[in-house]
Amino acid sequence: MRIFSSSLAVTCIGRVGLVASVAVLAACEQRASRLDKASTQPAAAAAAAAPSSSVPGGLKIDRSGSVEQQLARLQDAYDRNAEVLDLLNKELARSKEQQAQQERDMPAPDAMFAVDVADDIKAGQVDGPATAPVTIIKAFDFACPYCQKVSGTMEELVKEYAGKVRVVYANMLVHDVARPAHLASCAAARQGKYMQFKDAFWDKGFGPYASSGGQNASSLGEDNLLAIAKGIGLDADKLKADMASAECKQRIEHDIQELNKFHVSATPTFFINGKFVDGALPKAQFKALIDEQLKQVEKSGVSGADYYNKVVLAKGEKQFRSKTDPKTN
Repeated sequence: MRIFSSSLAVTCIGRVGLVASVAVLAACEQRASRLDKASTQPAAAAAAAAPSSSVPGGLKIDRSGSVEQQLARLQDAYDRNAEVLDLLNKELARSKEQQAQQERDMPAPDAMFAVDVADDIKAGQVDGPATAPVTIIKAFDFACPYCQKVSGTMEELVKEYAGKVRVVYANMLVHDVARPAHLASCAAARQGKYMQFKDAFWDKGFGPYASSGGQNASSLGEDNLLAIAKGIGLDADKLKADMASAECKQRIEHDIQELNKFHVSATPTFFINGKFVDGALPKAQFKALIDEQLKQVEKSGVSGADYYNKVVLAKGEKQFRSKTDPKTN
């Protein structure tokens, strides 16, 4: 069997690229044949002991068989590599598009969003004084475990920053099973006990629902909601009537529509004086954000009581802006 000179094969194949022609390989073989005749038997034996070589890029060449067979194997190897490269390139393109989409979904870090919560405050969905310089909006769902988890943190912050922080609760219905609870909270607010109902619900409504792994949906149902209402001294008949009212239904939808302007699609989502905050952060991180906002309020020269209306609402952005969008004002 003729030994194909590896150095000449690499030179010839390397120069013609991925698809070598039979004519070029034949020329390489002829040059190799002349060298083979002049070589010694030990050299030929050494070459035979190494029946393959590599071309640039690490592709192994099986030098056995005819030129046509070698070419067929080489072409097959390159075809397989081309398929792999094509798949990798497609996957890379998909990955880049996913990353680009994620960036388009991320809020601009310098954005101050003007979320209008005047109706929420008027309805009583608020904890803390109207004069507080820092307004935290919590967009939440009554079937959301992380909303429940961070609920205590919000109340602690209002107490610790006495007079400086208020939390406004905005309905963001993600799970339809939570709709009755949101309607009941609206009805409780009409009797002046929004916060009391909210706290009681997390304990006696959501608690059993969560411990059952979401199987005990009856704990979120009307019967249990009325029992919770009675337990905190509410008029259950009035609560039931208000739950069915157009006013409470509109109250829920109004919140959802307002939050949709700012691409809120998951709960909990927060706005701290207009700054978008995603998820239930540890209390220490919330405190750092609050402290930063208190400094901004002091620097602005605007009173705490007027800051949200005169700065956040008046100067903030009226719709979502992502980190990839230019600032327009």
